[in-house]
Amino acid sequence: MAFKIGLVGLCTSHPEAWVPIMRDLTKEGLVDIEVAACWDSGETRPADFAKTFAEKFNIPYTPATLEEMLPLVDGVIVHTTNWDKHLEQARIFVEAGKAVYLDKPVAGNLDEINQILDWIKMGKRVTGGSVLRYCYEVVACRKAVEEAGETIYTAYSAIGVDDYNYGIHGYATLIAAMGSDVLSVQYMGSSNQKQIMIKFANGKVGILTVGKTAWLPFNLTAVTETKVHQVAVDNMQLYRAMLEKVMPYFTGKTDEVPLEAVSMVMPELTALAAKQSWLSNGAEIFITDIAKNISYDGTQFATEYRRARLG
Repeated sequence: MAFKIGLVGLCTSHPEAWVPIMRDLTKEGLVDIEVAACWDSGETRPADFAKTFAEKFNIPYTPATLEEMLPLVDGVIVHTTNWDKHLEQARIFVEAGKAVYLDKPVAGNLDEINQILDWIKMGKRVTGGSVLRYCYEVVACRKAVEEAGETIYTAYSAIGVDDYNYGIHGYATLIAAMGSDVLSVQYMGSSNQKQIMIKFANGKVGILTVGKTAWLPFNLTAVTETKVHQVAVDNMQLYRAMLEKVMPYFTGKTDEVPLEAVSMVMPELTALAAKQSWLSNGAEIFITDIAKNISYDGTQFATEYRRARLG
């Protein structure tokens, strides 16, 4: 029997890109998925966009409310651009025992990240985050380094567009390459964009260039004891890389989690520590010392996103 998925929030290009891939994975026998319903808040789209989307992608139900979606699905993907709405929109499904995937960034403050961690600790099937955690090329680089008996001690990546909604991919790239054992984060200064130093366990260091600029290709430079690895990412494979790894767990086909709980939210925690550092004149901020008043404003981002879409 097919696992019925609901799409919550149709703000970005992700829903229209992911639906065909999920259907391909079903045809290939990796999972058995039916995209059964979609809903949109209208925060960044026209009021009737869900019906238009459903007609285009042959989705049978467009409930008027999330409460109406609840009995129609076994799990939901929360795509909503305004990450401040993620937990509010996910809660009804989590409490009903449904699976939930939170698109990136999963949340924008420490309290909400802690709520996600609590849900997972309670046994709720909740996951999410940046697709760059599963990027074929970055994962292959790390595997090759480990098989050679070496370690990535220094890595660099640059990410454009903005500090958080897109910037989270940069943090995710470095963590995918070097591991989620982040110790501290420090803002080093600006040269058009912000320069962020991320310290990992065992003396490993990542450098991230992040901030508002033009879109930049996903990239990674990784240095080991003997080699420099230059990684170029194929954008056309990013979504599939994540979905084929996450969907078996999401649908209950396996209980093997794609990422452990703290690892899953580490890009968001690292980004919060980075913001606290640049607001503190470059102080080194330990992951364990992130202040509760540090946040990224999802509502403001959604407002800017809508305005950009409307021209």
